[in-house]
Amino acid sequence: MDHIVTVQDAVTAFADFMEPTDAELDSIELEMPAILADVDLLDAQIITMDRTPTELDVRRIRRARRRLLTALAGQAATAHRGGAA
Repeated sequence: MDHIVTVQDAVTAFADFMEPTDAELDSIELEMPAILADVDLLDAQIITMDRTPTELDVRRIRRARRRLLTALAGQAATAHRGGAA
């Protein structure tokens, strides 16, 4: 027979080993600029899917692409130096 637990135990049960490590949190923090830049680029591209892009749309996409490439370059440079300081 399976053990019966209270709803509170089932909801709050969380093993300590499932918490992210400091290294994992640092890695996520390092990737956040690239993730946010990617979201901006996708937003700009999605807006133009239903219509002809305006000059403002084109500039927004170009700026978002440049921001993404800059964030990825910074992430690669940091990884090349051996991780976060």
